[in-house]
Parts: sequence; C-alpha cells; structure tokens
Amino acid sequence: MRRLLTTLLLTLALLGLAGCGGDDAEPDAAATREAPSDTEHNDADVAFATDMIPHHAQALVMVDLSRGRPLDPEVEALMEQIQAAQTPEIQTMTGWLTSWGEDIPATSRDHVHGGDHGSDGGAEGADTAPMDDMPGMMSAEEMAALEAADDADFQQQLLEMMVAHHEGAVEMAKDELEEGRYQPALDLAQTIIDGQTAEIETMQQLLGG
Repeated sequence: MRRLLTTLLLTLALLGLAGCGGDDAEPDAAATREAPSDTEHNDADVAFATDMIPHHAQALVMVDLSRGRPLDPEVEALMEQIQAAQTPEIQTMTGWLTSWGEDIPATSRDHVHGGDHGSDGGAEGADTAPMDDMPGMMSAEEMAALEAADDADFQQQLLEMMVAHHEGAVEMAKDELEEGRYQPALDLAQTIIDGQTAEIETMQQLLGG
C-alpha cells in the first residue's frame, strides 16, 4: 500500500512538471526569427528600403530649400552633412531593390528615374503626398510652408521639421533592426540610428533646447 501511494504521488508530480511546460507557453520571438544573412532578405527589408528612400529624399528636398537662405554656419554645415550621408544611402537602397526585383519608389528627388524637382522645389513632390503617414514625414502643406517662410523664420522652422523628420527615420530604422534579415540593411539601419540621433542632439542644441 505504501509503495502504491509513493508511485501515485510521483506520477502526479511528473504530470505537474509536464503541465508547466505545456502548449500554453509563448514562443520566444528571438528563437523563431530567421538569422541575419548577407545574401537573403525578407519583407521587412523590402519595406525598409522602399519607405526610407522617399523619406531620405524629402530630407534632401529640405536641404535644397535651404540653399541661398541666411543660415548660421553651424546649420549650413549640418545641411551639407545630411546631404553627404543620405544621398549615397538612397543609392544603396535603390541598388538593393533593383537586385531584389522590387519597384523603386518615385520621389521628387529621385536620381534613378531622373525626375526633376518640380516648379515648386519639391513641396508638392511625390515623396510628400501618399507617404506622409510615415513617421516624421512632412505633409505637402508643411513643405510648402517651409518654402514660403520668411528668412527670419526659415532656420528655426527648418530645424524643427528636420528634428521631427530624423526622429521618424530613427523609428523606422529600429523597426528594421527588430524585423529585418538582410545584414547590410541591418547595418544601414544602425548607421541611421547612430548618425541621425547625433544630428538630432545637434539640432536641439541649435534650437536652444
């Protein structure tokens, strides 16, 4: 009888342990994610490049609008820095989409399609109309307001818009780090986070914040 009771208690204990690791356990997201690859990509990589190209292009339109404006030397240098960083990044992402057989998003500053800036300098361009729901993307009205701003107000308006724009790019890049697979795209996302976070800090200082 004692042996039977011991066997019964041991069986119940084993069943309890099995229940703790049952089917109700949530799978670990990190365990189910595909390993980064230097050759393979996924839908998140395609979305990252497809969205970031027009996002970068709009930042370059803002840089274009700053040409000939009375800017502080630090702001002028920052605009040159933004152009120097984002122009080759657009070209890199365009190359990825081409090699993957994906469509290249049209923008008002698209080097691949050879499009012009439009008579309004890009304020009504393709990169502002259907995609202004992306993080940090300015609306056509906001771009037009920047273009029409008085010289006395332009610099502050430019910096405020560029801070918000950069914050959106950082958000998009973080999504790529969480969901992307293509290692060069992951590397670029980290570069965007590092570079644009530093530029945000610089612009906030220039704004006095």
